Amino acid sequence: MTEHSLPAVLPPRLTGPRTDPAPVADERRALTETLGYYRRTFELKCAGLDPAQLSERSVPPSTLTLHGLLRHLTGCERWWFRIQFTGEDVPNLYYSDDDPEQDFTDLGGDVDEAFSLWHAECARSSEIVAASSLEQTGTRRSTGEPFTLRWLMLRMIGEYARHIGQADLIRERIDGATGE
Repeated sequence: MTEHSLPAVLPPRLTGPRTDPAPVADERRALTETLGYYRRTFELKCAGLDPAQLSERSVPPSTLTLHGLLRHLTGCERWWFRIQFTGEDVPNLYYSDDDPEQDFTDLGGDVDEAFSLWHAECARSSEIVAASSLEQTGTRRSTGEPFTLRWLMLRMIGEYARHIGQADLIRERIDGATGE
């Protein structure tokens, strides 16, 4: 998979070509560039596939799909940065108490729209990061406990890293493509 193999199915890239985070950087730059790197890596794992392939459950009995991971990561961006950290009054995406796994299992809707929404949530998250200090806190709705932006960024880096590993396996099973 190359940087230039994005299919017509995907909206414009997050930030252009994927580049490694700077090996010598202050904490903010290291966290920001690493999260951006992982976002871009996930996008590249989906490159070149049509909507049917993105929604293919390729590792039975698992219900994981690239489309489901996309929906899940979009929901995570909104949940953590907008709802938990800034306290914005926006609805959850792809989640309800009646169907907490719908981000993975309900793959209705247009894949182009799903990518557009993910791009928008990533952009909003980036705006929040740019406007906040690493020490600024949000509050976990479930426990009332505070957390810092630093903690949130580390959590999101871990979230993306874990799901990129899953995306690697799903992608290889779909068409044999492997990548870093």
